[in-house]
Amino acid sequence: MLRLAAASLAGTAIEFYDFFVYGTAAALVLGPLFFPTFSPVAATLAAFGTFGVGFVARPLGSILFGHFGDRRGRRPVLVASLLLTGASTVAVGCVPSYGSIGVAAPVLLLVLRFLQGLGLGGEWGGAVLLTAEHAPAGRRGLWSSFPQIGPAVGFLLANGVMLALSAALTDAQFAQWGWRVPFWVAGALALGGLWLRSSLVESPRFLEIDDHARVPLAEVAREHWRLVLLTAGALSVGYAIFYAVTTWSLAYGTERLGVGRTEMLACIMAAVVVKGSLTPLVALLSDRYGRRPLCLLGCTAAALWMFPMVALLATGAPLLMFLGFLGALLAFVTMFAVLGAYLPELYEPRVRCTGAAVGYNLGGVLGGALTPIVATALAEHSGRVPWGVGAYLTGVALFSLGCFALLPETRPVEAEVEVAVVEPVAG
Repeated sequence: MLRLAAASLAGTAIEFYDFFVYGTAAALVLGPLFFPTFSPVAATLAAFGTFGVGFVARPLGSILFGHFGDRRGRRPVLVASLLLTGASTVAVGCVPSYGSIGVAAPVLLLVLRFLQGLGLGGEWGGAVLLTAEHAPAGRRGLWSSFPQIGPAVGFLLANGVMLALSAALTDAQFAQWGWRVPFWVAGALALGGLWLRSSLVESPRFLEIDDHARVPLAEVAREHWRLVLLTAGALSVGYAIFYAVTTWSLAYGTERLGVGRTEMLACIMAAVVVKGSLTPLVALLSDRYGRRPLCLLGCTAAALWMFPMVALLATGAPLLMFLGFLGALLAFVTMFAVLGAYLPELYEPRVRCTGAAVGYNLGGVLGGALTPIVATALAEHSGRVPWGVGAYLTGVALFSLGCFALLPETRPVEAEVEVAVVEPVAG
């Protein structure tokens, strides 16, 4: 389990590195380089628009890779998705700017971002299911949290490289070529991930399935459509929080508040370190107390914290901004640390790869794709404190809270059944 969990964590970290490095670049440099004829705010919105395309592609990737994951196995999905995401990320770093090739530059950026999202849409389902379906029921939450640590590690890698380059280079050097380096690094990381995943074995739960779904998406749409929609709505707050902190606030802090890139990245990264470190602990609590109660707790905390977060951000003081980000990400991790176990448990094994991944990535469209765009537009028409952004995020949190309230619990019932079966045999 440790070897499997480590390989899953490494793979998701690499693929989310690819995805996050684009978001950081969109907040810092892509607007002026690829949309120079726009006003500064419009260029940022356009860059965030290409950022959002990746989220739109993710459910499509879930459908494509989920089909093969439910019919051919979880392991092949991990290799194919990693190759696609890695190759498209390296290619982003090679795209000439608008000044060199004109309108073809943002078009290429859009296409490559779409391919990035397509690959990531398949990654999460394969990595989480391979871990969850190997794990013992009583510790499924803990072991399934390792792939959930991957996004934090990927974010820290992406922004660590950006932070080092930002500190070492002048603004002109960073805009000219420095921002491309993190995209090129993705190629080496992808090769390392492929090597790690070459030794993984197929999920035993998948091998036990006698009657595989012929068209998994059709079965999910016919029998589990309500569950998919509730899952997507429930998860939208997590995406909204994470990308408000890691993407929108970075652009807002540097452009509107005049805070340096290095200071903003450092504040965000410090909060993400705490969030990533607490993921296994929260997941372990879900093995004891259940998945749904923690999701409801995290969602409630998010609804209460969004106004304080934007107020602390508006101060421009590094320590206060860090505290604002930390409170938001603690609410986030209380929900998302348990998803590696919760979502697979909600779906039957024959369509689990498609159903869980589509619900997870549709939540990204609702929360992740729209939040940087909506927040930028709302902040443009507000004073120094962007209360409109706080209201928007609070509204998303309340919507997700309602969706979580309609979802069932999974872990306690299943664990009690399995213990009841196993204990007499052991005795």
